[in-house]
Amino acid sequence: MGAFKEPHGGVLKELYLGESAAEAEKARSKDYKSWDLTERQLCDIELILNGALSPLEGFMCRRDYDSVLAEIRLASGLLWPIPMTLDVTQQFADEISKGEKIALRDREGVLIAVLEVEDVWVPDKPAEASSIFGTDHPAHPGVDYLMQKANGVYVGGKLMGIEPPVHYDFRLLRDSPSELRGRFRKLGWRKIVAFQTRNPMHRAHRELTLRAALEHEANLLLHPVVGMTKAGDVDHYTRVRCYERVIETYPEQTTALSILNLAMRMAGPKEALWHGIIRKNFGCTHFIIGRDHAGPGTNPEGQPFYPPYAAQELFAAHEKELDISMVPFQQMVYVEDKAQYLPVNETTPEMKIRTLTGTEFRRRMREGLEIPDWYTFPEIIEELRKIYPPRDKQGFTVFFTGLSGAGKSTIANALLVKMVENGARKVTLLDGDIVRKNLSSELSFSREHRDLNILRIGFVAAEITKNGGVAICAPIAPYRETRRQVREMICDKGGFIEIYVATPLEVCEARDRKGIYAKARAGLIKGFTGIDDPYQEPENPEMVIDTRALSPDLAAHRIFVKLESMGYIR
Repeated sequence: MGAFKEPHGGVLKELYLGESAAEAEKARSKDYKSWDLTERQLCDIELILNGALSPLEGFMCRRDYDSVLAEIRLASGLLWPIPMTLDVTQQFADEISKGEKIALRDREGVLIAVLEVEDVWVPDKPAEASSIFGTDHPAHPGVDYLMQKANGVYVGGKLMGIEPPVHYDFRLLRDSPSELRGRFRKLGWRKIVAFQTRNPMHRAHRELTLRAALEHEANLLLHPVVGMTKAGDVDHYTRVRCYERVIETYPEQTTALSILNLAMRMAGPKEALWHGIIRKNFGCTHFIIGRDHAGPGTNPEGQPFYPPYAAQELFAAHEKELDISMVPFQQMVYVEDKAQYLPVNETTPEMKIRTLTGTEFRRRMREGLEIPDWYTFPEIIEELRKIYPPRDKQGFTVFFTGLSGAGKSTIANALLVKMVENGARKVTLLDGDIVRKNLSSELSFSREHRDLNILRIGFVAAEITKNGGVAICAPIAPYRETRRQVREMICDKGGFIEIYVATPLEVCEARDRKGIYAKARAGLIKGFTGIDDPYQEPENPEMVIDTRALSPDLAAHRIFVKLESMGYIR
């Protein structure tokens, strides 16, 4: 297969207007209704406008959307596995109508594109989840985004690009399809194997990609994703620095690095097809698909969302139509007898095989333990140590939860004093009442506003944690889902230790100095946690404290010892 075949659908769709037309449309856009693009929408619109998602000319209308869900094809019959939709609020949808133009802006108000509205509809999100992800399990990150974060109405229509989204980082590594195709022509590359990754590359990845290029007598494109990936992934700044270090280990003039601002859906097999289409649009002739390509791993029950090689099977079924060749690989393992990496299907029972899971690698990094030389490169360890400092230098959050009057604030204050006395860490207390007064004074006590208050606490705690500090939070936080969101928010940045202060309701009522329980019992306070609004007990907290048996000082001491045992305090 030669390079520079036609893009998917036959034409590379670059949708930016010329300079004069863009200026004219920009002037007219002052009269248009505006929509501020979300982080994912900014990723999507960039790839639609620059042609990476050819042949799309805008966000999908309902006809294409329904066809993709039912047939993994556009209404034209062209293979397409992932819906590309603009989700907006019901309020915004009620203000627009078919035929009008809307201005799509970034968070700074910069006009990115103008969309001519062709369709507005309310999607069947459970049906979309089942079709695209093959599951409606809320632990699947794609399902979670669709059901919990995406807005409820879709708008479809053609786009007119005004200017690309601005990136201040790694600008020389950000190529449009036409730019990358031009680079390949200039280098004389005719066969190009693309490798997709959202994680740092280690020795196994290098061996896999070198094998792929050698076997197909091709050059190699490292094309990592730097848009939205999976919660908990290493930040893209660190990852790109790792890619820049690892590319130095390849033979000269054989390998190129370019980054892709893609918002992954973690849709496994269907996403593999999508990735293949994108790489074809960038001018690649081959695409590596390994084990569990674009999969989110396992569900809470420990079962994988997708079979390990389901992506290879679906890609193979459509490979001829895609007109980009799959390079399938099984898991690469280190064979100690041979001092080299081999695909697991090329090993024999008598070989001594060494493996290190991603989970174990991250544990060793967090705890400052040794990483075997056979697993990765010293340069990669050097970069990753910057974001995986020793435990006693990592930020973390201690998150108390429990009924009003359970003793959360008292224990939190005692813990604060012990940590300040120790002097090893910088600590901030985010008590529920203090936050209500200084950060959320305008909020009511409706469920929506209580959730918003907890999420604000989580945001501040995450920022403190990210910068190596310690946040102690002591809200009631009655709802499991909101606590889960806070945990997810903070675990991306550092440690999270949930403390359930499990004081029974009758004890809390007996301690009530302000009389608020009595007022709630009398109906004077509505929606009070534990009386006429439920408290959902944590299912897997790091610690449970019962203040009937422990004084605040002893409870704080036990938490302090727990933090010492976890390595957060020395």
